[in-house]
Amino acid sequence: MSLSKPVMNLLVSYLQNLYLHPIKTKSITSCVVGTAGSIASQLVAGQSLKLDPIVAFGLYGLLFGGTVPHYFYQLVEYLFPHGEVAFPLAKKMIFERLIFSPIMQAFSLYTLARFEGKPHVIAVKQLFALYWPILQANWKWLTIFQVINMAVIPPELRVLFMNLVGFGWVIFVASMKRKSAASQKKRSEQE
Repeated sequence: MSLSKPVMNLLVSYLQNLYLHPIKTKSITSCVVGTAGSIASQLVAGQSLKLDPIVAFGLYGLLFGGTVPHYFYQLVEYLFPHGEVAFPLAKKMIFERLIFSPIMQAFSLYTLARFEGKPHVIAVKQLFALYWPILQANWKWLTIFQVINMAVIPPELRVLFMNLVGFGWVIFVASMKRKSAASQKKRSEQE
């Protein structure tokens, strides 16, 4: 099976930009994936498109979705180099799952809420309401993808791989945020 010429040209262009401008390329890719995931989530839910979440996920991807993982994967390779430490994959996974992922989930939930224009108090409430269920889902569903990422994917392509996985994750997180907001609205109306 061969790829069509336009697809090959796009792939070559992406890899060239990834080599020449890694952070910029990863950030733009994260922006596109976050935006597309937010749109898909709203369409799947049967809602009319709301601009705030689309902008929030896109902006988050642009500012943090490419840069933070880029430096994280460099740090992991530095701390646990293959062949120089015992069980490097296990150590990378423990570090990612128990330290990096919990911090990033909290940061992401709060930052997304703020990017949607919510005030600090509401963003913190949403963070507390969603943090534990989303972190548990992250550990349950994304661990296998992180194992594949750390074990098989070359370091320079790890952000791209997790961005592709992240498309589905954005749909899940956006859905959880919608349900939480609806639940909070319902509670405040009952009071």
